[in-house]
Amino acid sequence: PKGWIAANFGDRAGLECFEADGSDLPAAYATAVSAAEWVRRNRKPAFLHLRTVRLMGHAGSDVEAAYRTSAEIAADFDRDPVLCTAKLLIERGHLSPADILDRYENKRAEVLELAEQVGELPQLDSPAAVMKPLTDCAEQAAAAAPERVDSDRRAQFVGSPLPEEEGPLTTALAINRALLDVLARYPESLVFGEDVARKGGVYGVTRGLMKKAGSARVFDTLLDEQAILGLALGAGVSGLLPIPEIQYLAYLHNAADQIRGEGATLQFFSDRQYRNPMVVRVAGYGYQKGFGGHFHNDNAVAALRDIPGIVVASPARPDDAAAMMHTCAAAARSAGSLCVYLEPIALYHTRDLYEDGDEQWLAPYPDPTTLAGNHVPIGSARTYGDGTDLTIVTFGNGVRMSLRVARRLERANIAARVVDMRWLAPLPVSDILREANATGRVLVVDETRKSGGVSEGVVAALIDDGFTGPLARVTSDDSFIPLGDAALEVLLSEETIEAAAVKLVSR
Repeated sequence: PKGWIAANFGDRAGLECFEADGSDLPAAYATAVSAAEWVRRNRKPAFLHLRTVRLMGHAGSDVEAAYRTSAEIAADFDRDPVLCTAKLLIERGHLSPADILDRYENKRAEVLELAEQVGELPQLDSPAAVMKPLTDCAEQAAAAAPERVDSDRRAQFVGSPLPEEEGPLTTALAINRALLDVLARYPESLVFGEDVARKGGVYGVTRGLMKKAGSARVFDTLLDEQAILGLALGAGVSGLLPIPEIQYLAYLHNAADQIRGEGATLQFFSDRQYRNPMVVRVAGYGYQKGFGGHFHNDNAVAALRDIPGIVVASPARPDDAAAMMHTCAAAARSAGSLCVYLEPIALYHTRDLYEDGDEQWLAPYPDPTTLAGNHVPIGSARTYGDGTDLTIVTFGNGVRMSLRVARRLERANIAARVVDMRWLAPLPVSDILREANATGRVLVVDETRKSGGVSEGVVAALIDDGFTGPLARVTSDDSFIPLGDAALEVLLSEETIEAAAVKLVSR
């Protein structure tokens, strides 16, 4: 509506507004310069409003005369910025009318010639040709490995003791130390999000990072997921390495289009001339005890898995969490990848695996000085055990549950191996298929929902690649996750996994 922009943004607190007539080139330029200088001087955002016109219809099928009067259309042509600039040049004595017309016609001829040349170029005539930006990025990302960092500079930045000297760590501490190493390795990296700086995150995962790296590189944002990912898009395309945090998986959907419609498409439509690298940290999944309902316990990842070209990491164990953060940062930096790094909240501070006090979920930090051996490439799975009766394929919280179930199965003389996929996009299909063929039976353990969950893709991949053995899956229900103990009624349980495993082996 007329006047809506000025009314909504002209006097908004915290947002300086600059306004000019977009048809007046000198005024538009001067106002834009003033806005940029104000932003740089005050380090605050500005709103630049240039009033202009839309000439002709929105598309070829849009006939303006059907809904606008001829007088309205003619008035807009009088405000054509090109025509107004031509008049200005003539009035100021810079060019004559003949000069203007010559320039206009010369430019028209140039554009038509270029259009003719482009029209004769080879067309995209195969799936491979269309998808080349995606496949090239994926290949480069798969080959990405963290760069070595000068040990003295790292020690000075990280401090003492170094992470690898601390002994076994929780998943939360491993992520924290990996982020600190990334900040030390890549000076252009930034960590930001809701409460990540002064508070150190809701779960303490980013605690101490601001003190080590400074408030210019680790900082708090507004509680606005669109603003967080929008900032990451701008930082990435400007040559920085943003590591934004979305505080809960359910809130990622508030800003999913920043990933789907912007970040993931930029390389594709620009043939990789422009890139939006980032590592989006997301605290998610279910099984969090005594805290929140659907918005703090959410297991919906389908909106991510169908976006072409993005990397979706899902670490469970502390050592994998650290190594995979290094891999994602390297892939973002070298290939321009947009990586989503899903962190299982329920495993952040878990210490024990089988029995209280056994501390078998803890793991030492992968020493960066021997990083080649600790590297976790994108699309590679991790296998626990060498059982020959059953292969359990899982990820996230399912890894801990499946390992516990595998021990109980062993007591029943069922030897199972557990495969942690670690990567949800791209799926580690070759590793899954190898481990599936090793036993001839596969149970997919999926903590996400039955419809639109991860297991659908795993089962389909196995069938597509020729696996013919007994195959089953167990998942959480198609439900939102309620408060308290009621959540356990719809989330996947160890009992369900065990029953399905026994049934599958008995076929």
